[in-house]
Amino acid sequence: MNIFFHNVLTKKRELFVPIEEGKVKMYACGITVSGDAHIGHAYQAVIFDVIKKYFEYKGYHVTYVRNYTDVDDKIIAKGIELGIDPQEYAKKQIIKTDLELNKLGVDKPTVQAKATENIEDMISFISKLIEKGYAYGTEAGDVFFSVEKYSQYGKLSNRVIEDSINGVRKDIEPGKLDSKDFALWKSAKEGEIYWESPWGKGRPGWHIECSTMSMKYLGETMDIHGGGKDLIFPHHENEIAQSEALTGKQFSNYWIHNGLVKINGQKMSKSLGNGISLKELLDNYHSDVIRFTLLQNSYKSDINIIDGVFEENEKHIYNFYKLFNTIDNLKTNEELIEKKKSTDMEVEPELSVKIKTAFDEAMSNDFNTAVALSHLFQHFDKMKATINKTKEIENLKLIKETLINTYYVLGILQQEPKKVIEEIKNKYLGKFGITEEEVKTLIEKRSEYKANKDYANADKIKEVLIEKGILILDGPKGTEWDVNIGKKN
Repeated sequence: MNIFFHNVLTKKRELFVPIEEGKVKMYACGITVSGDAHIGHAYQAVIFDVIKKYFEYKGYHVTYVRNYTDVDDKIIAKGIELGIDPQEYAKKQIIKTDLELNKLGVDKPTVQAKATENIEDMISFISKLIEKGYAYGTEAGDVFFSVEKYSQYGKLSNRVIEDSINGVRKDIEPGKLDSKDFALWKSAKEGEIYWESPWGKGRPGWHIECSTMSMKYLGETMDIHGGGKDLIFPHHENEIAQSEALTGKQFSNYWIHNGLVKINGQKMSKSLGNGISLKELLDNYHSDVIRFTLLQNSYKSDINIIDGVFEENEKHIYNFYKLFNTIDNLKTNEELIEKKKSTDMEVEPELSVKIKTAFDEAMSNDFNTAVALSHLFQHFDKMKATINKTKEIENLKLIKETLINTYYVLGILQQEPKKVIEEIKNKYLGKFGITEEEVKTLIEKRSEYKANKDYANADKIKEVLIEKGILILDGPKGTEWDVNIGKKN
């Protein structure tokens, strides 16, 4: 099946045609490790993780490069603030972020590039731009790219050169010939980290990092380049300018940008104090819940995290795994299954085909994870409707396995059901201030009251449990219980 998606460069929905048949060369701008990773970083990481997984699902060999910016003004300032070497601080943050992304189910990229490991390549890149007349050095030891020299500047962001300076820092820098020009190399201030270069002690500018590292690992032209839409200008615009000025070739055939994260309708900011760290998310929610929430709308749109949305999706994930667990328990009755196989059990392999086809139709149409997730509810409704029909056991198993083998692309439904159920259930028991033993003791006491026809006291115990956030489920097999995820304290 063909894959279509929106190309930010052309502003059109296009058929993906790789440079090399069966291969995808993709680069996504990663995290600047000047602080802890937050939900915005998680959103970008999950989106490109899913895109990478889907291409692999469709049989492509994907070379995926994601970078860490491990030297910049903020990192240096953080090191000074903490009284430690900025590079040591950056290394610790990378280790911490790697662990958090792994816990979120984000695969490591094929190449995890770091700016500080590619300085010599950047110096070479800048030197060639100077030789070609696209860049110039200053007496202060800085090097700038001359935007006027690159005639196609603005083609990604759709800005004209005269307007390109809007929204960009307007600091007056000695030797800079035009306010639109951007730094390729920055001279080191007193006490700052630096590398030796033909222009003196300094460090690379932000934009040159990604151009250098992407070309090093993917060649002069790649299939896909992406990141958050806040990077379109100036970062990605500048990448295109310096890269195409150097090679004379198109830098990337396709550009993909994900939306930004808002919290209750507001942009995340330090001044509002409304940021959510990735650690905080992982401490409070299962990775499936986080990914399910982040993938519920189009990747191109800003995502609005409203109060209660994680709890609502936690309920869905909890119920999905509970149904999987019920189906797993059906597998233990092998004698019954064998008996039914010889009589009226009907296996419908087309069920698997329908699930995969619906998933492909959604994902091949601009990686529409929202539609793919909406299909899940239909599949689970079908399973719930047939859970008590013995002749449907094999079909239930088939649907379950197909969902697991398909939705790994979204990074969900891959865990051991009992483990997830226990994790979420224990979380809410702790939240409600009651133990499983206490719940069972109260239910046993209630059963005694009911057996003695003391319904008044039996009802009082039920009310106590409900108040504590415990759902009581009376049925033909006795009384079962569960946590009420929707309950608010």
